[in-house]
Amino acid sequence: MFRNKQGNLSIGKIIAAAVVAILVISIVFGSFVVIPAGHTGVVVTLGKVSDTVLQEGMHFKIPFAQEIVQIDNRIVKLEVSTEAFSKDLQTVSTVLAVNYRIAKNMSYSIYKEVGAAFEEVLVSPAVNEALKAVVAKYTASDLVASRSEVSLQLDTELNEKLNTRGIYIEDLNIIDWDFSPEYIAAVEAKQVAEQTLIKTQTEQEQQIVIAEAEAEKKVIAANAEAESSLIEAEAEAKRIKLEAEAQAEANRILAESVTDPLIDYQTIEKWDGQLPQVTMGESGSPLIGVTLPE
Repeated sequence: MFRNKQGNLSIGKIIAAAVVAILVISIVFGSFVVIPAGHTGVVVTLGKVSDTVLQEGMHFKIPFAQEIVQIDNRIVKLEVSTEAFSKDLQTVSTVLAVNYRIAKNMSYSIYKEVGAAFEEVLVSPAVNEALKAVVAKYTASDLVASRSEVSLQLDTELNEKLNTRGIYIEDLNIIDWDFSPEYIAAVEAKQVAEQTLIKTQTEQEQQIVIAEAEAEKKVIAANAEAESSLIEAEAEAKRIKLEAEAQAEANRILAESVTDPLIDYQTIEKWDGQLPQVTMGESGSPLIGVTLPE
């Protein structure tokens, strides 16, 4: 009987010692916390959030009185799908990829104000609001052509809204624009009409070029023909002039070669031996019927 009591006492001591050991180990391990890389620790003491945050590494905390809430300060990607209305009242379905981070020195204020669900409470609503505000400034067609400009405006709008809360937008990309089927059909019809118009204008311009080339060809031909006729006329005039000058020169030479002795000689050569029936007297009166005896 004595032995049983002693045995039960020993077992009780062992259990008590084990419980104490477990409590001591729990207290020891509960007195330290490790903050991983890229995170900060928000210290909550009996429900009160401290203004200081714990940086990366091992830190001491009061067991059972303090809780350390880890905040991820690395760049986080958020994908948002939402709808907005363009300036011309077209429904624009948009998918955005937003990369943001939490400033380490502001981790405590974000947790204090909105808790750990800051993405749902702050970031997502801000993205939706900024998108609606920016998209409303553009027509649907301008949105497609101004994609990079819209992204920059969204980035600026979001940083203005969230920086005071300690949230910073590192990058923002528009993954997709999507419009209503009616608008897409209207755009396609417009593109077809524009292509048809361009084709018609091109054909007209080609016809004008051909017509102008043909007209220019005719002008060149006419000018060439006129120039040829002018050259021929000038050549003919020159030829006639040369012939006239040659004839005049020949006449001059002939006139200079005809002398009185030559005329007398030619007269004698051509005389048939008959005296003229009419001769002129000294007074200039004609003498008619002069007949010489045989």
